[in-house]
Amino acid sequence: MDAKRQAAIEIVRRLREEGFQAYLVGGCVRDLVMGREPKDYDVATDATPDAVVKLYPESLTVGAQFGVVLVPREAGDVEVATFRSDGRYTDGRHPDAVRYAKSAEEDVRRRDFTINGLLYDPLASPAEGEGLMRDGLLDYVGGLADIQGRRIRTIGDPTERLSEDRLRMLRAVRFAARFGFSLDPRALRAIRNLAPEIREVSLERVRDEIVKILTEGNARRGFELLDETGLLKEVLPEVKAMQGVAQPPEFHPEGDVWTHTLMMLGGLRNPTPTLALGVLLHDVGKPPTFSVRERIRFDNHVEVGARMAEAICGRLRLPSRETERVAELVRHHLRFKDFPEMRRSTQLRFLRLPGFDEHLELHRLDCLSSHRDLTNYELARRLLEETPPQEIKPAPLVRGDDLIARGYKPGPLFKTILRAVEDAQLEGRVHSREEALGLVAQQFPLSGTA
Repeated sequence: MDAKRQAAIEIVRRLREEGFQAYLVGGCVRDLVMGREPKDYDVATDATPDAVVKLYPESLTVGAQFGVVLVPREAGDVEVATFRSDGRYTDGRHPDAVRYAKSAEEDVRRRDFTINGLLYDPLASPAEGEGLMRDGLLDYVGGLADIQGRRIRTIGDPTERLSEDRLRMLRAVRFAARFGFSLDPRALRAIRNLAPEIREVSLERVRDEIVKILTEGNARRGFELLDETGLLKEVLPEVKAMQGVAQPPEFHPEGDVWTHTLMMLGGLRNPTPTLALGVLLHDVGKPPTFSVRERIRFDNHVEVGARMAEAICGRLRLPSRETERVAELVRHHLRFKDFPEMRRSTQLRFLRLPGFDEHLELHRLDCLSSHRDLTNYELARRLLEETPPQEIKPAPLVRGDDLIARGYKPGPLFKTILRAVEDAQLEGRVHSREEALGLVAQQFPLSGTA
């Protein structure tokens, strides 16, 4: 048995031994029912946070005001939440008041979606109990039927449930995409009506959901649903603007920028967040640079797009290092078209861009979602595979101190000299310090530095 599951079951067992009710709850039960391995395990109980801390003094009480305690285990933290019934959510995120509930059913009925409202008694023997209890599963909200019917449905009134925490609108889209489920029609109508209110949710929380939609699987379906629900124009209007922007059919027989981007999203397989965002935003500069002359053109769309990607990632509070990577993916995505004509030194410098594997994968998806010509992709891939790392980024043969020792004065010329030496080194024209210094003397005679 998975160590995390075992740890959660042991917590359930100990709470039961102390006379409390305790069950596995939420996403872990949903995943077990669906035959998936849960990432985390949560426990719901009628024990108060104080009672849980008394049993587990090492617990972290970061969410105790909402009845949540983290119990550290070697396999990972287990979240233990006290049964509760929430009051109004006037801030659209947190309940104004939390009242502890006596029953698991009351606790479940304040949760978001039916598929996340299942409880499981891991200590139950097969066929124990009657009514809603079957092999340890408690279903008070029809979650099992919705899993079997492959639909996302809120617990109770959709408008009320989604208004309590508006981020649930994005979560509904994420779950539908991730599991290949449909959105319940009532939930879909409620999201369409409430979509503008997503702007009231913190950008960090919005960012996290967008990244999960992009990386948890079926990103294309996720973005189709974002558009269908009206959420796309609220959270990523720059992506919405791709719709209807025509492209030259000789390069893009697939259609407009939106269709092209959706196809690339459909090709993602376990991507990093930066690759997924790079794919999403690689052509974000096309709508504002669209023009028609002898043909459809997008002049300077790469640089425009890189600046827009940086601004979008900044708006979503993406960490600066990841923002820089996404902007670089956008900035360099067209360089592959010139790869065969590049000097070897230029090719190798390209290959040593940070995260070049992401640049390469973005280009592969770009090709497969347009003209389908992978010639340049294969050239770059083979060069990367066949060139030892020390040849892609060799140790310098000449440094600034060497130039100073030979009478050169520090200044802008140093950068030109050192780059010329590295070019020769990358292209195999010099192999030693002596050869490199000879090249310097020949190409940059001291008389020319006066």
